[in-house]
Amino acid sequence: MKQYLLSIYQPDGGTPPPDVLQKVMRDVGALIEETKAAGAWVFNGGLHPPSTATVVRPKNGELLITDGPFIEGKEHIGGFLVIQAPDLDAALEWGRKTARATTLPIEVRPFRGASER
Repeated sequence: MKQYLLSIYQPDGGTPPPDVLQKVMRDVGALIEETKAAGAWVFNGGLHPPSTATVVRPKNGELLITDGPFIEGKEHIGGFLVIQAPDLDAALEWGRKTARATTLPIEVRPFRGASER
């Protein structure tokens, strides 16, 4: 089976109100349990805010280390889920379920297989 990265795009700004966040976290927990029960779960995780990021960037033969995200934007990756699925259609179904649970946009992207490198 192929592996897919489901990136959770989170808007910049504060966290949602506690009642909204509590429901989302409950729904995400149920989704993770569902992926595990279905044998699709590989790995998942939430990320600290973009302000905690450090970027290592090659420039003119040197490596520059800077604070913050790589580019300015109105969204950032707040978390992710790595799944295995037989095909893109199955991965997109997990993407739909993830979007419903998080109420956020989800990018579904396949990992390159060893033969594609």
